[in-house]
Amino acid sequence: MMLAGVYTPPAMGVTTSRLLDITDLSVEFASMEGTVHAVDHVSFAVAPGELVGLVGESGCGKSVTATAILGLTRMLANATVSGRIDFQDRDLLALPESEVRKVRGKEIAMIFQDPVTSLNPVLSIERLMTEGIELHLGLSHEDAVARAIDMLQKVGIPKAAERIKDYPHQFSGGMRQRVMIAIALSCNPKLLLADEPTTALDVTIQAQILRLMKQLSREYDAAVIVITHDLGVVAGMCRRILVMYAGRIVEEGPAKPLFHHPHHPYTVGLLKSVPRLDRPRSDELESIEGLPPDLSHLPPGCSFAPRCWLATDECWQTPPKLFVTGDGRRSACFHRDKLIDLAAAEVTA
Repeated sequence: MMLAGVYTPPAMGVTTSRLLDITDLSVEFASMEGTVHAVDHVSFAVAPGELVGLVGESGCGKSVTATAILGLTRMLANATVSGRIDFQDRDLLALPESEVRKVRGKEIAMIFQDPVTSLNPVLSIERLMTEGIELHLGLSHEDAVARAIDMLQKVGIPKAAERIKDYPHQFSGGMRQRVMIAIALSCNPKLLLADEPTTALDVTIQAQILRLMKQLSREYDAAVIVITHDLGVVAGMCRRILVMYAGRIVEEGPAKPLFHHPHHPYTVGLLKSVPRLDRPRSDELESIEGLPPDLSHLPPGCSFAPRCWLATDECWQTPPKLFVTGDGRRSACFHRDKLIDLAAAEVTA
């Protein structure tokens, strides 16, 4: 529900079509240099079967958001997690760890960023895959092995029945990533968190992995949150984009309108820093000046103000909320109207 241009969660007891509904999620870490505000009052929702992209620079809070959804962040001694993470009408933050374990791996699964460090090198692929299947689905070891082989075949592992006895170091980078996808989907989760799933892969293998994830998402009717700093990854895969900066969502909208006409200066900067096929090759790529802020000493106003060409006194003093800027679009910028006008001028030019 939208009220006065700002996102508000549904009322308690109201049934919605949302699979995941995050409201005012904050994650803080105590450190010797002060409190690190890794995720700062983040709110967004994901519908069943939806493909959502979460993009931003390294250190903006994308992975911490994912691990908070999965219930891993709250296990850290120096972490404080607040807000609500409603998944299928259950607040995961209010559940005891024993109940969260029933959700983690079965209803919500994650493809971690680096399969080299995520796959235990001393365990065979068979053991890595069957452990979760036996635990969550209650299958015998023989049935779990049969399901694991079937999943390996679906993700394109050749001679899966033979290779299931191998160890992670015997697979290439692309094959290890396919094994990670097979493990994540082995229990038919409703939500898949893909954290930089193609970072260490070459362009050809990247395209294969993204196509595979999209295909399996449709086959298993699983919603996917793709976490990446690469706008090209989400451009052809996700229908809705969330742009994150300094622990906050600064822009949200359908992929195509957001890429063509961004409503936040940070999104404009991100798009100008990558090559585009619809622009002349003579156009120079532009970088975003400055560095991301220290999350333990955030400025009082907009975190992007020190790097923004539109910043005014209001930006330096007051943190902007997410304002509605169009159909399904929101932007945390006081000067969003200027960007909308610039976009309109480009259309009429």
